[in-house]
Amino acid sequence: MPRFLLLFAFALLAGCGETSDAPDAPIEFTYMYVPSSGFAYLDDDGELTGVTVELLRDFAAFVERERGVEVEIEWVEEPEWATFYQMVRESSGAVFGIGNVTITEARRDELQFSPPYLNNVAVLVTHENVPELSSMDEIGEAFQGLTGLPYPGTLHEERLLAIRDEHLPEMPMREVSSNDELVSLLASGDGYFGYIDVYNYWRARSAGHALRRHEVGDDASEQFGVIFPLDSEWGPDIEAFFDEGEGYTASERYRSLLEEHLGEELATLLSDG
Repeated sequence: MPRFLLLFAFALLAGCGETSDAPDAPIEFTYMYVPSSGFAYLDDDGELTGVTVELLRDFAAFVERERGVEVEIEWVEEPEWATFYQMVRESSGAVFGIGNVTITEARRDELQFSPPYLNNVAVLVTHENVPELSSMDEIGEAFQGLTGLPYPGTLHEERLLAIRDEHLPEMPMREVSSNDELVSLLASGDGYFGYIDVYNYWRARSAGHALRRHEVGDDASEQFGVIFPLDSEWGPDIEAFFDEGEGYTASERYRSLLEEHLGEELATLLSDG
């Protein structure tokens, strides 16, 4: 073989060796979130944390460990729940969303869900000066003149519309854009009612807000999941993450996150149903 061809062959082999030894490029994850006390919030040092934030960080660490590659995370905040949901739905690739999204069959047609990470109870709430309902059949008279507070795009909005259609056809409504706004209006005493997640109710009551829960209106059928696009290839990985060991949500790590960010009593309520 001519010398220049021999040198060229050695150069090719060397180049191939360098390529095979080179580390894989980092994987880029985009984590979208709706700010929520206890779940996705800034701590006293201005650092993003919370139950679902740390859950997704644990997932990234799992992928790094299992695949042997670095995961780079970009956090994207979107306060409007409906906008957040749409952005994740219309994304592609390694995009994941945490907004305490209830798992439903209708939504499975639009995006993918992780296994459930939390149980939820949707609770019907007014100011505490409204007498507690003993039956939902009373709501047409007892809530006459009250304004419903729908949170657009959520199942809470659907529940209020069902109440309107069945019991209060003339019910006025005022849309809200955040749980904080919803709680503030309910606690104002100005004649509002709405559905909120039980942890938001519990935390608001603990903070001294004058709210009343009407337990006959409870809906305890919900579970929350991480959402990601229909075309995403990360479904098996997130399934494996949740299934590792005895299961992520049954782990001491996850229980400690619930207690750290929500408190022991609320952690028990949400994890045990």
